[in-house]
This record gives sequence, C-alpha cells and structure tokens, in this order.
Amino acid sequence: MKTLLATLTCALFASVAFAGEYPDISITELEKAIKDGEVVLLDVNGSKSYAKGHIPGAVDFRSDKTDLAAALGDDKDKLVVAYCGGPSCSAYKAGASAAEKAGFKNIKHLSAGISGWLQAGKPTEKADTEG
Repeated sequence: MKTLLATLTCALFASVAFAGEYPDISITELEKAIKDGEVVLLDVNGSKSYAKGHIPGAVDFRSDKTDLAAALGDDKDKLVVAYCGGPSCSAYKAGASAAEKAGFKNIKHLSAGISGWLQAGKPTEKADTEG
C-alpha cells in the first residue's frame, strides 16, 4: 500500500511539474491535419532556418513581418502546432505561448521538430526571399 501511495504521489508531482506544457502531436497526426487544412503551423527556428526549409505552410514565428493574429486567423478552436529544431529544443514554447495569449485553446507541439520531419523523409519548402 505504501508503494502504491508513493507511486501515486510521484505521478501527481510529475503532472504538476508538466502543467503548462503543450501536448505532443505525431508526424502522422500532423500530416493528416495539414491534408485536412485544420492546422496553423508555427516554425520557431528563426528566420534563417525557416528560409532554408520548413514544413510546408508553416509561418515564420520569428519574422518581424509576421502578423501572428492574421496568420492564426479568427477560429480560436483551430489546431495550432508549434515546432522548433527537435526533441531537445524548447524554443517552440514561445510560439505556443503567443498562440495561447491570443486566445487559442487547441495548441500542440511537434516534439520531433524539423529534424524529425526531415529524418522521416517529409518534404520541406523554402521561403520566398523576394520582395
């Protein structure tokens, strides 16, 4: 009984420690959401990285030209997915937090990041640097 209580206590502390984190989305789930047009992607890797290659349709969160409100749209229930370099990167939190502050409720994190996307053999697009 003491072991069970200790395990439950540890689980409770772990859940509190991760409060405020954003749930993960798999590459497969993200691909479906992209195909269905049900997601706004926030690339938080920085404008240079974004220009070299990003998940198709992603918005460059770090660009000073990005109007986040316009990029996210008016549907506050729409899925917003923020990503950065990979599993050890936490920069995605800036994009996820900005979306949350803008009133969005369905925010997820692609923990695989752009590195996982590339490792899975998924396509990227380069930024149009003309203008």
